[in-house]
Amino acid sequence: MKKIIWTMGMFLCMLLMNPSVALAAEEGGAESIGATLPILFCIPFAGMLLCIAICPLVAEAWWERRKPFVVLFWSLAFLIPFAVYAGTGVALEEACEAIFGDYITFIILLFGLFCVTGNICFEGDLTATPKLNALLLLIGALLASWIGTTGASMVMVRPLIRANRWRHRKVHIMVFFIFLVSNIGGCLTPVGDPPLLMGFMRGVDFFWSLSLLPLMILNVVLLLGLFLILDTRAYKKDLADGDKPVRLGAAAKLRLTGAHNIFFLAMIIAAIILSSTLPDFVPFFGKELTIYGDVSLSVAAIFECVLILLAAFLSFRTTKKEVRTSNNFTWGPIAEVATLFIGIFITMTPALLILEAKGDALGITEPWQFFWITGALSSFLDNTPTYMVFFTTASSLGFTEGVKTIMGYIPQIMLMAVSAGAVFMGAITYIGNAPNFMVRSIAEENGIKMPSFFKYLIWSISCLVPVFLIDTLIFFL
Repeated sequence: MKKIIWTMGMFLCMLLMNPSVALAAEEGGAESIGATLPILFCIPFAGMLLCIAICPLVAEAWWERRKPFVVLFWSLAFLIPFAVYAGTGVALEEACEAIFGDYITFIILLFGLFCVTGNICFEGDLTATPKLNALLLLIGALLASWIGTTGASMVMVRPLIRANRWRHRKVHIMVFFIFLVSNIGGCLTPVGDPPLLMGFMRGVDFFWSLSLLPLMILNVVLLLGLFLILDTRAYKKDLADGDKPVRLGAAAKLRLTGAHNIFFLAMIIAAIILSSTLPDFVPFFGKELTIYGDVSLSVAAIFECVLILLAAFLSFRTTKKEVRTSNNFTWGPIAEVATLFIGIFITMTPALLILEAKGDALGITEPWQFFWITGALSSFLDNTPTYMVFFTTASSLGFTEGVKTIMGYIPQIMLMAVSAGAVFMGAITYIGNAPNFMVRSIAEENGIKMPSFFKYLIWSISCLVPVFLIDTLIFFL
């Protein structure tokens, strides 16, 4: 594997230094690459997904050791042929866009939330029952819109795991946690999930997302009802098998340690909001730092990253190590997300280029179509650019009334469909939303054997698709 990657890397370096290829990039860089890009360039992305799905099943030890090399292999497997096809300049620009335009801010936000929430420990004599589990899921879902799906997931997942430490049948608890807390709960504000933040930055009112409340209530009620049925059955089986709740006694009263980190959590949320609003009031924050070609990083984005990293640093400096020990805190989950998602961001580039070039040619005009196509693609691609493709498509249909954005008017029902599709259906796969992977890693570190990629897909299709069909019948037809 190392020799193959080394050879591919050397070939890429020679390609970068080839003047004729650089000239080809200059001549063709202005053209829309996605309009003519062959679908075969999506093969490395498919390879990445298959490795994520299959390797842990057939070669778990090898996968854990070689994961970074696999990511590098598939990244080069896309970049080298793409440089030959489109020119070095275009390939380098797209790689920079994936890394600096998307990945850097994405992973710094996750890192900050992971660090700060890892220093907050809610502990005590919480003994799981189906009703308590449902209550914790509901609290997490309600928190997600205000501290983000990642923040809510990291705050709530460890108390839920501790409460169920005595149970054997608890995989379904983590699966529904991903459904409700890591995804569906984040639909009510732009802070909840990045796609909604993109809409806010393009003129959608901050509180417009509250119009999704009836949709969220329906989904939460249906899924919590299903969860209670499944968890009650599993709970009774655990008791019948002799499993007994672990009682910690009167000395283990409920308490929150590291509570001062709520301030640093608020600091991160403020950084997200300020980065999207400051350029409107202070022109300096709207300035761009050019990375390469048309790829740039705004002063506001840099300010956001610095503020998030400062919050993470201060959180660690002001919190005792014992709090992280109580949380079983390790760097494994964020390291796995950081490694896998850089490969995902790079290799999904051709799929996004094709989608951006041909999205308006798909003939999508009905709300239910926007809901399903945005959701289906958000399940496997990053939901933020997918949201933006269909946000732009909806705004280009020539409507003269509805929700006013800087790109035009979008009918309320269509914007609801695009928003709900992007946020809700990120729950369908582990890669649909970053918190999904983080929850999975934390659960497995705590001894819960999570479903494989395909088994999780069976769970999501069985539980979520019927709910989304009900959504369609009630709201989008």
